[in-house]
Amino acid sequence: MIRRCDLRALAFGLAAFGLLSASALAQAPFDLGPEQPGRVRADKQPDAIAAIPKGFKFVEPGVLTVAVSPGGPPLATYATDAKTVVGADADFALLIADSLGLKLNLLPIAWADWPLGLASGKYDAVISNVGVTEQRKEKFDFSTYRQGLHGFFVRADSNVAAIREPKDAAGLSISVGGGTNQERILVEWSKQNVAAGLKPIELQLFDDEAGRLVALRSGRVDAIVQPHAQLVFIAARDKDIKRIGTLSAGWPLKSDVAITTRKGSGLVDALTIATNNLIANGKFRQSLARWQLEEEALDRSETNPPGLPKY
Repeated sequence: MIRRCDLRALAFGLAAFGLLSASALAQAPFDLGPEQPGRVRADKQPDAIAAIPKGFKFVEPGVLTVAVSPGGPPLATYATDAKTVVGADADFALLIADSLGLKLNLLPIAWADWPLGLASGKYDAVISNVGVTEQRKEKFDFSTYRQGLHGFFVRADSNVAAIREPKDAAGLSISVGGGTNQERILVEWSKQNVAAGLKPIELQLFDDEAGRLVALRSGRVDAIVQPHAQLVFIAARDKDIKRIGTLSAGWPLKSDVAITTRKGSGLVDALTIATNNLIANGKFRQSLARWQLEEEALDRSETNPPGLPKY
């Protein structure tokens, strides 16, 4: 069963849970100051540096120029100075630059602009929650570093203990973004439940996060599902919701997030080596821990693994 929220609920949600203000950022559960004294740093990696093709030309000599979209904490957001980009992806970009013996130039961009900017040579790489797909692999190379996850969260006082597979959600009411990948997955889960003789999932569709959170906090739904990192930040900030499960963003397939470079540029092997070294020495997991995203860590980076298929 699917219901879309009414305009009154949407209006209330926007008023009650609008975009983060500067004062809200200052009171956030993570360090969103521009100085970032707790950032994890890495040493040069000779094997990764050796994998950079001889004569490779960076956008700026001695600098790794990385594009990132400051879409929101904890992955990437503007700091309290409203100009410095901070977050888990910004930290990872710094670790990669350190590993290659380069300085980092982090360029904030609109997420939709990264393909053209990368293809035209405006930056060396994109580290901005880009998922690996077969269509993107036609134009870009990938070095994976995180799992693409959605999160199931409930009110802190909820009796729902876990959602890991379709049967766990049978009979529950869940708020989800209309037209999203999460909606697609949960519709399939509900069909599986009905086919197995279980209750369907009741989906309440919202066009914004504010409406989804209002529905959860008011008790109109049992759970909320959306990108995991977003809900990790909200849970840490407000302390009134909790995680009870995660879901691959590509369900039933695996969905990985990767450093993205121009196809055939020659930089991908060095980036994969650097990432695997950071995984092995624990630096990557330490940097994710600053943002409570350890659950998204990969055990191994891969170059151009199978991506989500074309639809």
